[in-house]
Amino acid sequence: MIRLLVATVSLLALSLSAHAGITPFPVSFKTLDIAVEGATLHVRVGGNGPAVVLIHGFGDTGDMWEPLAADLSRDHTVVVPDLRGMGLSSIPADGYDKKTQAGDIRAVLSKLGIEHAVVVGHDIGTMVAFAYAARYPQLTDRLVVMDAPVPGIAPWDEIVRAPMLWHFDFGGPDAERLVAGRERIYLDRFWNEFAGDPKKIDEATRQHYAKLYARKGAMHAAFAQFHAIRQDAVDNKSAPRLTMPVLAIGGEKSFGANEAIVMRNAADTVTELVVPGAGHWLMEEAPGPTTKAIRAFISQ
Repeated sequence: MIRLLVATVSLLALSLSAHAGITPFPVSFKTLDIAVEGATLHVRVGGNGPAVVLIHGFGDTGDMWEPLAADLSRDHTVVVPDLRGMGLSSIPADGYDKKTQAGDIRAVLSKLGIEHAVVVGHDIGTMVAFAYAARYPQLTDRLVVMDAPVPGIAPWDEIVRAPMLWHFDFGGPDAERLVAGRERIYLDRFWNEFAGDPKKIDEATRQHYAKLYARKGAMHAAFAQFHAIRQDAVDNKSAPRLTMPVLAIGGEKSFGANEAIVMRNAADTVTELVVPGAGHWLMEEAPGPTTKAIRAFISQ
């Protein structure tokens, strides 16, 4: 009887782990659809105190930030948008360069009555966060960038030649036809190849995001995020050097210390963190250490 009970509990634990999926934001968070120039962004807002904005990347939406948002909302106002064309935001025809999307973030914060903020980005969100800090340095208290290069910032020319980054130039009508109805297969490539441990991106999480990226026009918008990178590189080469404190986080099995190497070529004060054992998907693979590090940095 005891063995049967233990076996049953073990199976239940495995089942819960396999279907963990996306944790909802705390009930204290509200969701808003905020109009910006040329788009409408789906935004989650919660907490009270100094503002922090969390910007997601490709393969995720703002939903990825729940562990960090829940923690920070204890003593911060936390703003979590879906980027234009992604998640539950509208899907405009253009505006996917990161300078324009930095303007989207500024418009959201302005409409919420927020002036200064700490800005945190992951993946494509790192590129948007950098563009925001470069465009609005006087309004950016601190900057956190996570596991992604910054277009145009050295050693960009070497980074962009990496075979793993072939998707930067993938897209167009025929590519969209190839991916249509196969969004999950395409996304699995990123979740599997960029993870330190692909099992950390569980089945329920994969289903959740695959459904969002299967929305009409969503993959076209996702490809547009990458196609704009060439323009982003041009914009960033003329960006001012950043003077606010920067935390550069890389997964040990992904971008690693390169995150700090890049940022030291663009910012004066850079703190480096390499998360042991983690790949690219830091909030899925190592939410605890990542949350702890970001909280410590923005609390300084």
